[in-house]
Amino acid sequence: MLTELFTGWLGRPTLVAEDDTWALLALMCVTVALAVWLEQRYAWASKVSGALIALLVALAASNLAIIPNSCVLYDDIVWNFAVPMGIPLLLLQCNMKKIWRETGRMMVIFLIGSAGTVAGAFLAYGLLNRYIPGLSGVAAMMTGSYIGGGVNFAALALEFDVGEIKAAATVADNLLMALYFFALLIFAGLKFFRSHYTHPHIDAVEAGGDREGARTQAAAYWSRKDISLKDIALNFAYSVVVVWAAKCISALVSALIPDTGVVLHMLNTFFGSEYVWITTVAMAAATWGEKQVAKLHGSQEIGTYLIYLFLFVIGVPASVSKILTDTPLLLAFTGLMVVVNMLFCFVGGKLLHFDLEDIILASNANIGGPTTAAGMAISQGWSALVGPVMLVGTFGYVIGTYLGILVGTVLGA
Repeated sequence: MLTELFTGWLGRPTLVAEDDTWALLALMCVTVALAVWLEQRYAWASKVSGALIALLVALAASNLAIIPNSCVLYDDIVWNFAVPMGIPLLLLQCNMKKIWRETGRMMVIFLIGSAGTVAGAFLAYGLLNRYIPGLSGVAAMMTGSYIGGGVNFAALALEFDVGEIKAAATVADNLLMALYFFALLIFAGLKFFRSHYTHPHIDAVEAGGDREGARTQAAAYWSRKDISLKDIALNFAYSVVVVWAAKCISALVSALIPDTGVVLHMLNTFFGSEYVWITTVAMAAATWGEKQVAKLHGSQEIGTYLIYLFLFVIGVPASVSKILTDTPLLLAFTGLMVVVNMLFCFVGGKLLHFDLEDIILASNANIGGPTTAAGMAISQGWSALVGPVMLVGTFGYVIGTYLGILVGTVLGA
């Protein structure tokens, strides 16, 4: 109805014209700024997540015919430039030498959980693909997200175009993560789990441990950082060079591997993906250029901001009715993936005699990424585990895209 009103009144179907780039850019940037402010200001917004707030605002503006479903800003600039540039910046933490050296036993259970995520993707796809169109691409996206995080979801959403279902998948993802994190906190206090697993960190906290120390770590991690004009210039230069190099390598490799037959097609799809090479080049730079990377400030903040712009754009083309129709089925799909991940983590952890805290945090790092896992460790006072879980969660950023592309390729996305 609003579309017809604006068409008759303004001569176009939306309040803001699709070629009014500055107005659309202003709305997008203000929305992202508001989402970040709310997330850091209010507990309820933190639980919902700034990412989902930005998506929901975009969804509402689009469905109320305030902004168009498609325009150059969304389709060309954000999708083709902002997201690829954000990924290398977020991967600057992926110093593989440091990760392998400092994560210890938690890395083992994290890898077991990652295998569970992949197994869950195949199982859920086999059970539900007939009911959800485009599920192979969603399986790839959620595999990346449930091993790494939002950066992998963004990369795989660009690699496998699944249409409007992206927004419904994001809504289902956020709802399920919130429920699962709540369940993990309950597990930490249940007598059943405490009687079947060792839990030294829980015991230390209950005996008067260092919750205050954990809060201090959280404050230090999220505090304002020094950043200069040189840092901004180097961050942007670095990300652009990485993306350019990855595009050149992927084009070369794709030309070398013929796209014929099942096996060669899979190899061509995997090694011809620019996101495989963005991940590889960025990981190599973070590992072997660690001294130079350590001098960069603001990379995580800039990269995260660019990904928030992407999450706003995800909500634009989606219809409310489509989300209400698709989200319940996608909740079932993502729920199956999470349950299998949980079973792999808890059964594997029991067989290998891992501590309950390691298992809970490793599964959290799989499903929600390093920041949510670190937040859980902080909130529970397991301060000694904050650093390791950040590192294993960051490692998920590295392997999440690889495994997501592998799953999508095998399923024919």
